[in-house]
Amino acid sequence: MPIVNLSLQVLPVVSEENIYPIVDKVIEYIKSTGVKYVVGPMETTMEGDLDALLEIVKKAQEICIKEGTNRVISIVKIDYKPEGVTIDEKIKKYENL
Repeated sequence: MPIVNLSLQVLPVVSEENIYPIVDKVIEYIKSTGVKYVVGPMETTMEGDLDALLEIVKKAQEICIKEGTNRVISIVKIDYKPEGVTIDEKIKKYENL
């Protein structure tokens, strides 16, 4: 399967002061997987095999529950091309402007 981009936004249903600590745990987990990723202000974009990235999405839900939310809403976007797609090809021209 080709390389894809997957963006994940997790929205734990908790009080406002508890949102970022939970999101931080999800980002720590993403970092620990070794996939290429970019944290943005609204979502984290990852690059890799689709099946592996979807497993990360599943685990992100479990992390949110473990960290104290009873509900998490997640928004997932996938960019797929048969020849593959990378984060660099999409944002390289915007770096260091």
